[in-house]
Amino acid sequence: MSRSYPATASDYRELARRRLPRFLFDYIDGGAGREQTLAANVADFGRWSIRQRVLVDVSDVQTTATLAGQSCALPLALAPVGLAGMMARRGEAQAARVAQALGVPFTLSTVGICSLAEVQAATRAPCWFQLYMLRDRGVVRALLDEAWAKGCRALVFTVDLPLAGMRHRDTRHGLGGKGLRPALNRLRQVLARPRWLWDVALRGKPLAFGNLAGQVPAARNLDAFKAWVDAQFDPTVGWRDIDWLRGHWQGKLLLKGIAEVADAQAAVHAGADGIVVSNHGGRQLDAAASSISKLPAIAQAVGSDCEVLVDGGVRSGSDIFKALALGARGVLIGRAWIWALAGAGEFGLRNLLNCLHRELRVTMTLAGVTRVADIGERHLDGL
Repeated sequence: MSRSYPATASDYRELARRRLPRFLFDYIDGGAGREQTLAANVADFGRWSIRQRVLVDVSDVQTTATLAGQSCALPLALAPVGLAGMMARRGEAQAARVAQALGVPFTLSTVGICSLAEVQAATRAPCWFQLYMLRDRGVVRALLDEAWAKGCRALVFTVDLPLAGMRHRDTRHGLGGKGLRPALNRLRQVLARPRWLWDVALRGKPLAFGNLAGQVPAARNLDAFKAWVDAQFDPTVGWRDIDWLRGHWQGKLLLKGIAEVADAQAAVHAGADGIVVSNHGGRQLDAAASSISKLPAIAQAVGSDCEVLVDGGVRSGSDIFKALALGARGVLIGRAWIWALAGAGEFGLRNLLNCLHRELRVTMTLAGVTRVADIGERHLDGL
């Protein structure tokens, strides 16, 4: 691997594994429970095959799309990833620069290390912003006001996290534990990765939660912050809270974490501009169905009423093609982009996105499709 040129998401996963302390790699790589849903998200793309067509004029293949009102070079956005700035030095700012340069949206997590202000300064352009509904609505209002002031016009509201899933890798390797023993475990892992220690832990300071630094006590202390966040997740959140959110947000509203037709229809009724068919990357309810398997029915039910996106398991341009054929307007990628950034910085992420772009173009060409909007069920077998 060290002598080869990385190209695919799996290549960058291996680089990230080698460069990150184990507890951080497992935080981004792992899933809930026995990780059945995590595996299904990837494997279930294999349920469909693409029909290859010949003798079609494919001299002008266009991959451009519009997502949440934003023109994109391809139908893809970078999903929100918490703690991205722990995986690479000022990771959110790096990723946002690459995304802007290549013409795709970047979504900043509420629990990112870099603040909205830092990301905007890095790109001089707005990003999408991801929101959790916290018990303290004053904090939520402050986040919404800041996002709007910084030019964000698309809000990705995560709805599938009333309580964090059981992520056993975090427990095994010390991320979720308190006290001396987990702390020593993490320290041992950090010392085993001197390059990360120098580049991220030391040169990447402050490792604080940028968007919440002014709102949260001890936002610079990971353990104290985690305790605060765990206490702030609100299991009482319901559809009425979407009305409240709509009253405080003027831009596009995407609900992320929809996995059933009934919930998709309720999202449309509540005024969502779009939904993200998602099971949180297999990090919440283990044994839940894969995102791609849920997409066709949801897209058929609400695709004419709102924008349907999907995340979970997207690793290639052919995966993007299949998602579009099954009814999605576009896809979000999470693990793939953070693996690339952690493994090889901005160069790695740029290379990965360019690879996905080329793969999508090649797939469209060999399937005889010249426009993203023309990709449909007729291009797949296995339905």
